[in-house]
Amino acid sequence: FGDRAMVLEMNDSRDLAESRPLDSRAVLFSILGFWLFYVIIVTLRAMIMDFPAQGEMALRRGFVTGVGIFITIGLWLILRLLDRKPLWTRVIAVSLISIPCAVGISAVNYYFFNVYDPAGLMDIERAFPEKDHPMIMEIAEVAISRYFFLIAWASLYLALGFSQDVREAERRTARFARAAQSAELRALRYQVNPHFLFNTLNSLSALVMRGRRDEAETMIMNLSTFYRTSLSGEPSEDVELAEEIELQKLYLDIEAVRFPERLQVRIDLPAELASAAVPGLILQPLVENAIKHGVSQTNRPVLIDISAAEAEGQLILTVTDNGPGSTQDNADHDGPGGIGLVNVRDRLAARFGERASIAHGPVAGGGYRVCLTLPLVRHAG
Repeated sequence: FGDRAMVLEMNDSRDLAESRPLDSRAVLFSILGFWLFYVIIVTLRAMIMDFPAQGEMALRRGFVTGVGIFITIGLWLILRLLDRKPLWTRVIAVSLISIPCAVGISAVNYYFFNVYDPAGLMDIERAFPEKDHPMIMEIAEVAISRYFFLIAWASLYLALGFSQDVREAERRTARFARAAQSAELRALRYQVNPHFLFNTLNSLSALVMRGRRDEAETMIMNLSTFYRTSLSGEPSEDVELAEEIELQKLYLDIEAVRFPERLQVRIDLPAELASAAVPGLILQPLVENAIKHGVSQTNRPVLIDISAAEAEGQLILTVTDNGPGSTQDNADHDGPGGIGLVNVRDRLAARFGERASIAHGPVAGGGYRVCLTLPLVRHAG
């Protein structure tokens, strides 16, 4: 368990240090989408204002757009190097790096519409004779609009990156929560086995000291079968209810060696509930309490009744005994150093949260009953 937890911690630490970059295709599509929007808006403006030489203007506008796309891709490649930096660092970098990019796009725009083949745009010059600004002023004017254009795209890029960081953080939080739940379930499950083994070894010791060797041998064989079966599964995984019942039968066989005249057992497991999924050894503390506070506290026969039922999509598991029962009201911890009902309650809460519950108390006429209510889920196996 320690090795698996260490691997999980190392993997999550590596995830924290290495955030996944944005999908390159999504970024490229965003760049193309922004520039396509620019081309559509400028072309519509030219058509509405009925500019002459629109074919020539569209061709040159296409060249400017192509250069703009490559410059924006260059801006993205620079920003990608800062993906792991704080958000304020990236915002400042976007504000500064976009300035030369905007000036570059504006200079290319000026070249194609003012320097390259002016004769091709003579109609434009005749239509707008006042359009005779100094080169620096015209480049600066266009650069300002392109600057805010690039800032708009960069804001989208930063927003996408921040959104992905949030999703990654949520995934890591979910993994940590699952790991914590698994660790808690394992810890609670591992409390059961040493507790049960301690009691069983005490009983075995008593049999040996009394010279009841055959009964001690039977107990040892049952104990071996019980642990081989119970330890073969993953502690944090559920088991079939039928398997859980079989484990309790093994345990009761062990206790029957101690109380051959007093222990009586009745099990009611409907066939349709045999495949229901339950936490492994969830019934063990309940049956053990029935032995300790029921069978061992009296000289008369005591019946332990284990039953399963379904009600409104819930699985109802009940362990009842007709022993004295009075000592169990304060037996949540099953005595000093024990686990008892607290372990069962904690395991149900860790596994199912508020969807599961435990109720217990004396039975009218004598005895004690513990009732578990948990979601009815079929075991995957």
